[in-house]
Amino acid sequence: MNPARRTTIGALVMALIGLLVLSACSSGTLGAETVTSTVGATGGVSGSSSSSDSSSSQASTTREVPPVATVAATPAFGTQGLSPIEPLTLVVDKGTIDDVSMTNPDGKVVAATIAADRKSWTVAEPLGFGKTYTVTGTATGTDGKQVPIQGTWDTVSADTQTRNTINPGDNVEVGVAAPISVSFGAEPQDREAVAKRISITTTPAVEGAWAWVKHDDSRWALDFRTKDYWPAGTKVHVDAKLYGVKLDDTSYGAADITSDFTIGRNQVVVADVNSHELVVKQNDQVVASYPASFGRGSDNGDPELVTRSGIHVVTEKAQDYLMNNPRYGYTNSLQHWTVRISNNGEFIHANPASADAQGNSNVTHGCVNLSMADAETYYNSAIWGDPVEVSGTNVQLSAMDGDIYIWGLSWDEWKAMSVPVGTA
Repeated sequence: MNPARRTTIGALVMALIGLLVLSACSSGTLGAETVTSTVGATGGVSGSSSSSDSSSSQASTTREVPPVATVAATPAFGTQGLSPIEPLTLVVDKGTIDDVSMTNPDGKVVAATIAADRKSWTVAEPLGFGKTYTVTGTATGTDGKQVPIQGTWDTVSADTQTRNTINPGDNVEVGVAAPISVSFGAEPQDREAVAKRISITTTPAVEGAWAWVKHDDSRWALDFRTKDYWPAGTKVHVDAKLYGVKLDDTSYGAADITSDFTIGRNQVVVADVNSHELVVKQNDQVVASYPASFGRGSDNGDPELVTRSGIHVVTEKAQDYLMNNPRYGYTNSLQHWTVRISNNGEFIHANPASADAQGNSNVTHGCVNLSMADAETYYNSAIWGDPVEVSGTNVQLSAMDGDIYIWGLSWDEWKAMSVPVGTA
C-alpha cells in the first residue's frame, strides 16, 4: 500500500475516535443524547498529485441515546376514579429520585415519603374527593442523565361519599346484652376488605365476635356480641376507619368514625310465662318481682299471640305509646310506660285492662302486662341493651322477630357466622 494513503486513513480514524469521545462526554440535559459520527474516504487515481486526486467524500449518521432511568407510577398516571385512600407510588429503575412534589387543585403540597435509597416515593396522607392531583419532579439515572416525572391522578367524585354509623354512640351507658352495630350506607361488595377497617378495644378484655347482619332498615352491618353478657362497667372503644373505603362502585366511606361508651350495671329480667311473674335481677340478686300477664297464644293455639322464648334486648322506651294491631282489632291504642324488647311488637308495659289476670293467667297479645305502678318502676330502671330472658313458650325468638336477635343464637352458631376484623 502507498505510505501516503496509509497516513491519510490513520488520520481519519483518529479524527473519528476524537469525535466519539467528545460526544460521550456531554451531560446535564434532560432527555436523549445525540451522537454524531463521521466517516471519511479519499478518492482519485493512485500516484496523482492534482487537487482532484485529493478530494474526499464524507458519510454521517446521527442517533439518540435515551436516558437509562425509567419511572413507573402505580396506578398509572392519568388514572381516574381513584379512592382517596388508594396507595399511590412511584418507582425508579436504573436511577434515583431527585425531587417529587404532588399538589392538589389549590396548590397545596400533599405529604409523601421518599425511600432511603431514593428509588421509590409514596403518598403519605388521604386525598380528597373529586380532585385532580398533579405530580412533578425529576429522577437521575445511573448514566447521569435526568428524566422528568410528570402526571396526574383523579379521585372519585364528591357525590360518592356515603355515611356510615356506629351504635351505641358516644358517651352512653348501655345494658349488659348490648350488641354493637357498624352499619353501612351501601352493601359492601368486598366485605373482607371492609371488615379489616373495624376494630374494638375493651377494658377489661372481653371475648366476643363480629358477624354480618342485615337489619330491619335493610342496611348491612357488622355486629358484635360477647360470648356471655358484658361485665358491668366495661369501657368500650370502637374504631371504624372507613374514610375513602370502597363500599360499591358508587359509594365510598365519607369519614372515619369512632364510638366510646360504657356498660352499665348488670340488670337482667327473668320472665317465665308459666310463673306469671316478671323478676328483675341485679348482679344475680333479685331486686324486684312484679305480677305479670304474658301472651295467650300458647293457650289458644295462635302463634302470633305467643310471647317468644329467648333473650330479648331492650331497645326503646316511651312513657306514652300508640299501639296498632288491626288484625286483632285495635288501632292507636294508648299505652303507658312502654319498654320495647323486640321489633315484632313485644313490649313490657302498663295495662290496667289486664289487671285481674296479672299474676295468675296469660291474656295478652304477646306483650308483658304490668300494673301502672309496677310498669313505671320497671321503666325507670331499664336502659338500652338490658337483656330480658323469656322462657316457657313453644315459639323461639328468631330473625323473624326483629332487629336484635343475636342472643337467640348459641355462641357456637354466632361464632360460625363470625369474620376476622381489624387487620388493615
